[in-house]
Amino acid sequence: MAPSETQDSDRMEQLILEAVREIFRHESFERFIAWSRGSIPPTLGLDDELATEEEQRLAGVLGLAIWNATPLPSQGYRPCPIEPASPEVPCPCGSGLRFGDCCGPAGDLPEVPTELIWELILDELPEAELQEALRRNAIPDELLAKVADRWLDAARPGRAAALLEPIFAGNLQDLDARYEPALDTLCDAYDQLEHWKKRQAFLQRITDDGSRPLKAAAWQRLSTSFIDEGELALATAAFGQAQRHGPDSPGTALLEITLLAAQHRDEHARARALFWRHRLRRAGYDGERIMDFLDRAIVDPQEALVVTHSAALDPQLVALREWVDRLDARPVTSYRGQMIDEPPISAPDGQLSLFTEEQLPLPPDATPRGRAAALRPPPALSRVEQAWHRVFQASKPYSTQLSALDDGLAWESAGWPRFLNDHLEAGDSLDVLDDLATALYDHPESSLPWVSHTLLRPLLERAEAIVAHTLEGARPIHLPWSDERNRPALRLLFRRYLQHAEEGEHEAAAAVLERLLSLNPKDNHGVRAELMNHYLRSDRDEQALDLARRFPADVLADLAYGEVLALYRLGQQERAAQVLNEVVGRLPRIPRFLMRKRVKRPTLSPDGFTPGGDDQAWLYREAMRDVWEAEPGLLAWMKRLTA
Repeated sequence: MAPSETQDSDRMEQLILEAVREIFRHESFERFIAWSRGSIPPTLGLDDELATEEEQRLAGVLGLAIWNATPLPSQGYRPCPIEPASPEVPCPCGSGLRFGDCCGPAGDLPEVPTELIWELILDELPEAELQEALRRNAIPDELLAKVADRWLDAARPGRAAALLEPIFAGNLQDLDARYEPALDTLCDAYDQLEHWKKRQAFLQRITDDGSRPLKAAAWQRLSTSFIDEGELALATAAFGQAQRHGPDSPGTALLEITLLAAQHRDEHARARALFWRHRLRRAGYDGERIMDFLDRAIVDPQEALVVTHSAALDPQLVALREWVDRLDARPVTSYRGQMIDEPPISAPDGQLSLFTEEQLPLPPDATPRGRAAALRPPPALSRVEQAWHRVFQASKPYSTQLSALDDGLAWESAGWPRFLNDHLEAGDSLDVLDDLATALYDHPESSLPWVSHTLLRPLLERAEAIVAHTLEGARPIHLPWSDERNRPALRLLFRRYLQHAEEGEHEAAAAVLERLLSLNPKDNHGVRAELMNHYLRSDRDEQALDLARRFPADVLADLAYGEVLALYRLGQQERAAQVLNEVVGRLPRIPRFLMRKRVKRPTLSPDGFTPGGDDQAWLYREAMRDVWEAEPGLLAWMKRLTA
């Protein structure tokens, strides 16, 4: 639809709405026709295009068509059309001429569907009148979703569900695409009621017995739910079903872009958005909202999803996004490094969550060769941080965890978003950026891809830039985790690594790991394990060997057995056999889990693993068995040496 056609359509809908309001004021046909002759021509811009007689006649004809389609409250919300006149009687358009000399020769009246009238007035009817129309079964079934949406907005999901359930009680094959909004709204009502099983049973029934449009809508709904839960394999399977039943559906287009964005496949999402724009344009969807979404998705799929769903998003997230956007133009600040005495290497600081203090792997050569320092903000920024903590009440994460212990407390306060709006300079603070990243991790919508892309990513990029700017040109220093002033920076860098890894940016992820290990040689986050596995997957065996030598007698299987793998691939099999013999003494269960094709999964704990236990062996197998298996003769060699 061309822009001019869209404007004409909007103008006509506004005219019909104003006409219906006029009808409802008095329900007098004569008064309404008089209003039509005076109001319709200027509203449609006809008074400069037609002769007065012609514009009056057109206004009367259009007014008559609107009257005939309008449900009148006094008639039980049913239309009361004017019967066709005989040629000799006065024309009902109000011209004063005989019908045969006026509108009669023009033929049939323009068509104004009663369903269109209902669609326009449903949001305007007072509750009492709405209830009366429902009692009389006057509202078309396919429009009941609008009523239910109104009740959902008023926090009345039970009433919304009760209104819509009868629609789907009969033969589902009789329900066409007009009933898709009812399906979505009923699912929303079940969600608000926390009737998860009922919603799943409903969607299952639709996918089994519904018409093709409803099946497509149900599969779209299921796929979206799986995306929200992070079950991307199930989401992809459900999308395939949605595409099969609704190959030309705008909902299928939106779902595919959403799914690709959730998988961080933005380039593919852009290409598919371009494909869908051509396809839907040929199908006549020009001028509709889906086309605006696709235009945005061709440029930035993640941003397109934010804009499209902004009305349904948490207002605090929207406000935070606006603040983050403002940070783009702000230069990066620099911290100061205050020299400190690092605690002795043998004194555990109790912060490495992977191990007990007795198991803490602190190699003798890990004593920093540079100077230990604590990051300190400029004095003015320090005052901003003090003010920030008066309004941001949530706690810091415990130890190396990434979520706070107060279960989303940050989002229960409206004070800190207002503080950010008034203090753009808070974006210079690693402490504030750390709190915001933690809050995003704890938000109920944290799994949505746009949260990571448009909120978390720019915060972490800014934190990384602040650290780099601070250390640029300085002699090598260490930022020990034992000093709490360094923890925001180290935690933010660790989050940055996780984001790179999640989005498949493996080299960038490894670069962050290397920086973390350089800044904090004690490696409280255990990043050396992921870095070792990255080196081995990238055939960087010399670097893997250097890393292993920095952590002798490590209780991490990745380091201990990674050294064996690196030595074997470098042709140093005798040394590899010696190291294997040593590490089997410390971690004896790893070889069995690596060599067997099938191993029963042990019980896993969300709090970590037991060094030397089956759970550790299973986790290492899951992470690296494919690399061991790909090396010719390696597993057979290990079997001979460990028999």
